[in-house]
Amino acid sequence: MAEFAHLPTPLERAPRLARELGLDPDRFFVKRDDCTGVAAGGNKIRKLERLVAQARRLNLDTLVTGGGTQSNHARSTAGVAARVGMRCVLVLAGPEPSPPTANVLLDRVFGAEIRWLDGPLEHHVAEAAVESTAAELNAASATGRCALPIPLGGSSGEGVAAYTHAAVEITGQLGGIPPDVVLTASGTGGTQAGLSLGFATDARTKVVGIDVGARPDLADALAGLAADAREVLVADGFDPGPIPQTFDVRDRFVGERYAALTAEASDAASLFARHSGLILDPVYTAKAAAGLVSMCRSGELSAEQTVVFMHTGGLPGVFAPYAADFGQRR
Repeated sequence: MAEFAHLPTPLERAPRLARELGLDPDRFFVKRDDCTGVAAGGNKIRKLERLVAQARRLNLDTLVTGGGTQSNHARSTAGVAARVGMRCVLVLAGPEPSPPTANVLLDRVFGAEIRWLDGPLEHHVAEAAVESTAAELNAASATGRCALPIPLGGSSGEGVAAYTHAAVEITGQLGGIPPDVVLTASGTGGTQAGLSLGFATDARTKVVGIDVGARPDLADALAGLAADAREVLVADGFDPGPIPQTFDVRDRFVGERYAALTAEASDAASLFARHSGLILDPVYTAKAAAGLVSMCRSGELSAEQTVVFMHTGGLPGVFAPYAADFGQRR
């Protein structure tokens, strides 16, 4: 049983949206991982269930992670740390916004300590900074070990394993019959890798990741992430089956760069809002929705398929400065 995440999350139909997309209203579903409860919800809460448990097994009391200025993962980690009584140190790519808005404001509200990096987000630089910050905190600790460094996006073996279990959860909610297509935003790759591992034993299910531009090596990283998760799960006594041989990553919806709003994403967010009442975020789920719309319009997805769209959260990002024109149809 989950300690703080609201699991299982709902698997909801969205009939008006399905009809607009040309899908079967009885076979199109939205997996509401925006409804995981703590700290405004989102997919990172599911990952943090396992990551907090890992920290406790190691007798650690500090969570260290990082990301972009408006990182959903950082905000989630700060909120969960407050919930369970741990210290949280965030390493964020600058510049520091003044005044703080959206996720950064919530980071402050949750009591996180924030350290700022110069320049825009570079995945490998931020990962190294998280590791060095954790090492610094450990060196200053009386025990020599107090901090758990969490990779960006929570995409460690433990975090990815959470989404292998999510695949099992989805199949159970569909009456034991796996879906034909699961579509998710893919940033650091943990959610896509975990879902792909979870559905790997069923040839009918295709997991499609819409690359949002968070890391340049996304396609190459997925197999390693899945392998890390499989190792963790086998140690837990659960064999998820083989590591997938291929991963479906679509990179044409990134736009100019990570976190840059695209017209396609804004239009897709408007479509979702006006036909389902669901609010997407400009960095992740709106770009995933743009991918969904494109696949439907091209005929790659049809009413003969059971399709699941992963809503991974990110609501506070709607209030970030870069989202001023978000969701306003052209």
